[in-house]
Amino acid sequence: MKKLIMKRLIAAALFAACLPAASYAATLDFPSDEPVASITIPDSWGPKETDSGIEANAGDDAIYLSIDVTDEEGSKEVIDACVEFLKKSGVTVDLATQKESNGELNGMKATSLDWDGKDNDGDVSISLTFLSPKPGKILVITYWGTKGMQEEHGPELQAMIASLKAAE
Repeated sequence: MKKLIMKRLIAAALFAACLPAASYAATLDFPSDEPVASITIPDSWGPKETDSGIEANAGDDAIYLSIDVTDEEGSKEVIDACVEFLKKSGVTVDLATQKESNGELNGMKATSLDWDGKDNDGDVSISLTFLSPKPGKILVITYWGTKGMQEEHGPELQAMIASLKAAE
């Protein structure tokens, strides 16, 4: 199941050829005031902390990734904000393509919802993944990647997802 979640999260990136090693930033704990999780993101992705987590874009803008921290009561608000962000960014989701998977990712219970869609550059993969790093907390991962370009970032995405873990 863990492999299935990772595969869906990073779409076809699992099959990408290895790229030269990237320069990685230090591991980022988020949110910084009361860390719930940590992840390592390449400097070239311009990772930055947001009000509710962290976000990053591949240098070529082919991939957008954000991770928001919430609790069960705030999860609907976070999901609504993610959907609104995608809409404002020109992403259209094809709801008929929805796939759902459940499992475990890096020791955390996970549920992933995946869709195909379109943006200004063409066909995209979209995913919302929900992880439980500790009781009462939820990580909402928003993934949006341009098909045909996202595979180039496979090794980076794999490394980032592998580094995602609950704060100690």
